[in-house]
Amino acid sequence: MSDTIDLRLGQRIHDLRIARALTLDGLAQRADVSRAMLSRIERGESSPTAQLLNKICGGLGLTLSALFAQAEAPVSPLARQAEQAVWRDPASGYVRRAVSPPGTGSPVDIVEVEFPPGGSVAFDNASLPEADQHIWVMDGTLSLHLGGESYVLDTGDCLMMRLGVPVTFRNTSGRIVRYAVVLCHGRGRP
Repeated sequence: MSDTIDLRLGQRIHDLRIARALTLDGLAQRADVSRAMLSRIERGESSPTAQLLNKICGGLGLTLSALFAQAEAPVSPLARQAEQAVWRDPASGYVRRAVSPPGTGSPVDIVEVEFPPGGSVAFDNASLPEADQHIWVMDGTLSLHLGGESYVLDTGDCLMMRLGVPVTFRNTSGRIVRYAVVLCHGRGRP
């Protein structure tokens, strides 16, 4: 399954790069990623980390949620759990499920994350489009460092944040943390 998602992600990145009239070198420069690594990702030969995908998204001018949206998927207002895209970050081990129905044009995306004990992932977010994001912890305790602020979110807590500042997610507990990311793209999906 990992090979399949890597191939689909690579093709999606390639298609988005071409749609934006960017060369491989141009996107590599904008994303601050080596051309060789970007080429391997586009060919599905590498399992990119969440941090690396975040940099590529910044270079493409879209969010991680927009990257995972399936442009070719049939549009439906219903997204059955069995059909929702699931991806595991090879570095942190977190599992990301795209809950929202893709392709509807809604400015809102919902993502479910299962974050393993001891997991940590940092996103620069500086070059991402302006968007609001809510982090709602459904089970466990999640630590966040957002810009210059630190937060500890327990079950039921929700933190609203704007993309554009660095954020680090940490699970310092001994059990999986489950949380939802509700992302609002503002005026609509890019």
